[in-house]
Amino acid sequence: MTSPADIAKDTAPRKVEARLPRGFGDRGPAELAAMRGMLEQIRATFELYGFEAVETPFIEYTEALGKFLPDQDRPNEGVFSFQDDDDQWLSLRYDLTAPLARYVAEHFDALPKPYRSYRNGYVFRNEKPGPGRFRQFMQFDADTVGAPGVSADAEMCMLMADTLEAVGIKRGDYVIKVNNRKVLDGVMEAIGLAGDENATRRLIVLRAIDKLDRLGPEGVAALLGAGRKDESGDFTKGAGLEAKAIETILAFTSAKADTASVTMANLAMVVSSSVIGAEGVAELADIGSLVAAGGYDDGRVVIDPSVVRGLEYYTGPVFEAELTFEVKGDDGKPVRFGSVAGGGRYDGLVARFRGEPVPATGFSVGVSRLLSALSVLGKLGGQAEAQGPVVVLVMDKDQIAHYQKLVSTLRQAGIKAELYLGGSGMKAQMKYADKRGSVCVVIQGSDEREKGEVLIKDLVLGATLSSAPDRDAYLKQQAEAQFAVPETGMIDAVRKVLARHGTHY
Repeated sequence: MTSPADIAKDTAPRKVEARLPRGFGDRGPAELAAMRGMLEQIRATFELYGFEAVETPFIEYTEALGKFLPDQDRPNEGVFSFQDDDDQWLSLRYDLTAPLARYVAEHFDALPKPYRSYRNGYVFRNEKPGPGRFRQFMQFDADTVGAPGVSADAEMCMLMADTLEAVGIKRGDYVIKVNNRKVLDGVMEAIGLAGDENATRRLIVLRAIDKLDRLGPEGVAALLGAGRKDESGDFTKGAGLEAKAIETILAFTSAKADTASVTMANLAMVVSSSVIGAEGVAELADIGSLVAAGGYDDGRVVIDPSVVRGLEYYTGPVFEAELTFEVKGDDGKPVRFGSVAGGGRYDGLVARFRGEPVPATGFSVGVSRLLSALSVLGKLGGQAEAQGPVVVLVMDKDQIAHYQKLVSTLRQAGIKAELYLGGSGMKAQMKYADKRGSVCVVIQGSDEREKGEVLIKDLVLGATLSSAPDRDAYLKQQAEAQFAVPETGMIDAVRKVLARHGTHY
């Protein structure tokens, strides 16, 4: 026979486990405050260059993102997709560039050309999460649509440099590397890997080049040839290139010299037999001249053949912002922080909607990664510590209306403040204010109210009382940490305490 206890157990609502989906993250007030400050610095720099804000939605038609369903029943690989009530496939955006291309194409006749815009927001990737790999993350993009010349690409490189310095990365701790998709095409042509039929082998070659910093020329040569066995004994099959082709690739990867002119000459030799390659070298030379004219040829912007990421997407110049300072890895050994922004020319994206060539170039900042870099450098400063409000304590519950008046007075003076709305006593209220990160609290019991006064308690100074060197110093600090003032002097007294700890109203 079923007991009443069993029945109650069966009918009780199931307790839901509180857990975060893999690849996503919560953010507290300190991180949000730091991010907000950094975003404002990026925004100000973009606007200094004449870029204007635009916002596109999180969701686009799947076909507008450049992805197509592999079949009728399965959502896109790499993106989060679903069908609406019209059986149309929709997807969460996986970057900010594809939605911009749709926006520009849809409003093409109304927009000024070139069209200079910036956007920031979250993007989503339906990929396996891992260390440093999230399914939701923020990007901040700047793009110029309708400018065919490489002067727009050179400007993007200079904007990248200024943006990094604006958020606190000092000169010498970063470099903007520039390459050109056309030069890579010329190299592929020179070694006989042009054409659609060689797409897979080209991808293997590009991936091998991308490992140059980690594996060195010898390791890259192995991946370009038969393959390579790593330290764990696993074997990676190579591109199967002949010795002469491998020699050409290595000549390309080692083309970077101390000066841009020598680098250009080295690249020109590698792609001397390719028209498209020569065109790419000429564009890099033009970018070098424009960067020099702007005064950014002091090591901030350099021509570097090692930039090969995203070349299946870009059509011309490509660039990457790399942080050059070292941090300690998980094994305690020094490693470079790496890339925090990148971009390039993508003349084919808007053309998908227009049916005609529309030149475009831009770059994207990885917001979370850049924020992590600033944290490592200790550049977040006060932004990282979100200061809590002034808390007005509730000593007598029948005086809530008067306490609310005190809070309103503080807010009207522009001071962040709140009334304690819990049901606990004074000790718990003080703990609450401490957890909120409050610099000070306002206290008014019956004695203070009869005198027309309030007590101001400096929580930061109060926490240091035990470290006073002697009795006189202790008494002086105690007098400064808690003192009474007339109600009419509350605003000035609170401002004085906040200013003591770096906040001015």
